[in-house]
This record gives sequence, C-alpha cells and structure tokens, in this order.
Amino acid sequence: MTPDLAERLPGRGMWVSAERSALELSIKKNLFSRAAKARATVPDGLLDLLEQLLVQRLVDLISLARRGGNAICGFEKTKGALISEAALVLLQSNDGSESQKRKLRPPNGQNTYISCLTASELGLAFGRDYVIHAALVGGGLTKSVKRDATRLAGLRGRDAITEAKQPDDPAVKG
Repeated sequence: MTPDLAERLPGRGMWVSAERSALELSIKKNLFSRAAKARATVPDGLLDLLEQLLVQRLVDLISLARRGGNAICGFEKTKGALISEAALVLLQSNDGSESQKRKLRPPNGQNTYISCLTASELGLAFGRDYVIHAALVGGGLTKSVKRDATRLAGLRGRDAITEAKQPDDPAVKG
C-alpha cells in the first residue's frame, strides 16, 4: 500500500477521509483489504508517514509559490499584503505568539486562514529557520495549498484552515 497524495499513481485507489480517526478506524478494522478485495499490507506508522509526507508536500508547494513570487513572509510584508488586499490566504504557524497572530486578520472568503504548520516547518518553505506570518498573494498553487493544508489539519486533528476570523484586536484590517 502506497499513499498517493498527488493522486496520480496508476491502479485502483482507496479513498479515506483525511481525518486521523477515520484512518485509525480503517486500519483497526482492516478496511483497506476489504476495499481492495485482496490482502493489503498497512505499514507500521502509516499515520506518521502520511503526516510527514503531507508536511513535505505543503512545504514544497509554498516554496514553489515563493519562487514564483506568490508567497511572502514576515509580519510587515504580510500586513502590507493584507492591507492592500493582495493577499489571498494568510498562513500563520500554529506555535507562534497568539497575541501577535491576532493582529492580522485573514482576507474575506472561504479557507483564507491556514495554521497547520509549525514555525520551523513554515520556515523551510522560505529558506529560514522559522516563519510565523506568511501570505499567498496569487498564483495557481493556492488551491493546492488549501487542499493539502485541509488534509494535514485533519490528520493532525486541528481546525487549521478556516474561513476569515475576526481578531480580538482589530488594529490591522486585512
């Protein structure tokens, strides 16, 4: 059994919700074998492997967006992109300062706030040790980033991609 995050491998696929509980149940009840109508070997540590693969894929997508000029990082740059309404998605690390994160409001719309990566994971996408605040400002990778962030959030058991939320401190308007 091989995870196909890009959805491009040949053969018959088995689709499971990207939620930790659904995957745990599928493994526990041997549902992969039942769906394949053949013996399916589930590797030990499948959930950890999926999490690592999703993190790497998401970091790679954000990195590609950065190289294409469609992703920025840093509080002031992100704030500027939000104020000018150039930002399509606000990305914030899940381990950053809550008081600092509340100072930035995501753009209006669905799935415009992503916080499923740690500061060091988000930093990898920008070639830095860590990044707390970032934004996607365009490009065709935005849809893929949102999709994979939703998957990673489900696997990590967090609500890490949401609609625009209102900060406690309305100092910065996005």
